[in-house]
Amino acid sequence: MSDATPTNEQSQPAEQPLEPAPTPAPAQAAEPSKQQTFDADYVAKIRAEAAKYRTEAKANAEAAKRLAEIEESNKTEAQKQAEQLDKLRQENERLQSQMLKAQVAADKGVPAELLSGTTEDELVASAERLLAFRGQQAAPEYGRSADASPTKPKQLTRADMSRMTTEQIVKADEAGLFDDLKAGRL
Repeated sequence: MSDATPTNEQSQPAEQPLEPAPTPAPAQAAEPSKQQTFDADYVAKIRAEAAKYRTEAKANAEAAKRLAEIEESNKTEAQKQAEQLDKLRQENERLQSQMLKAQVAADKGVPAELLSGTTEDELVASAERLLAFRGQQAAPEYGRSADASPTKPKQLTRADMSRMTTEQIVKADEAGLFDDLKAGRL
């Protein structure tokens, strides 16, 4: 296309862009502020309604405060009970552990304070390690001295003899209670 040939666009007059319409100014800015006047009955009615809402709001606030206090006291009581329950559970666990230690210690013949562990298996294993460490020993015979034999009666000393009457000395000698003293072993 050559520049010399007219086109339809060139033959029509150019359209003028439309100017944007002015934005309307806010009504308040256009007019000076006017204060409306209301009759006394209407104002009294509005004031009474506002007062009613204020008293209701105060009552609601007081009720909400009382409700919060009640909920807090209930919550506190529940928390106290939960804490007490936790303490009782811990005490129960501690006592059960002590009882289990005492049972294992009695069964194995070892002191309970030397056992370590919380379960029965752990306590038994601990007792067996202690027994292996010290070696198997016969359980002590309570009520008799280590050097006294079951067939030999307890021997008396010179101090024992000095506190006895003549008859008691004769009976003790017949029972063999002065054998070690006569042999010079005491």
